[in-house]
Amino acid sequence: MALKDQITDDMKAAMRAKDSERLGTIRLLLAAIKQKEVDERVELDDAAVVAIVDKLLKQRKDSIAAFEQAGRQDLAQKEAAESTVLQAYLPARLSADEVAAEVRAVVADVTAELGRAPAAGDMGKVMSAAKARLAGKAEMAQVSAAVKAALAG
Repeated sequence: MALKDQITDDMKAAMRAKDSERLGTIRLLLAAIKQKEVDERVELDDAAVVAIVDKLLKQRKDSIAAFEQAGRQDLAQKEAAESTVLQAYLPARLSADEVAAEVRAVVADVTAELGRAPAAGDMGKVMSAAKARLAGKAEMAQVSAAVKAALAG
């Protein structure tokens, strides 16, 4: 079953269960998916849906930090609850060791492509290759840190 279909089924189940918090979050996700499809005039695949979920999770994480800094625990808890619902639609994340191993493989590929070991100035090239390979499997901040470490050492 496609991820988008699963999300739609989950929305229907939340409607039947009268779970308004979960329903609101799922509707927000489906609206973001529909908006992307309308804007780009395409049917999104699972990878694109995962990218949207990642984007929404990052927004939630930023909002939680801002609300906690402002002393608004009620709003921070609401955002945390939405994050929990959204997390269910992400594939299992790679561990730090697995990310480091994938980054080493990407660096080896870029080394072969360039004909030399990539330097710190080649971070953009390495990151774009790593992003393509690890999209949805790891947080990009974690990947960036692993790329910096690989290029430095």
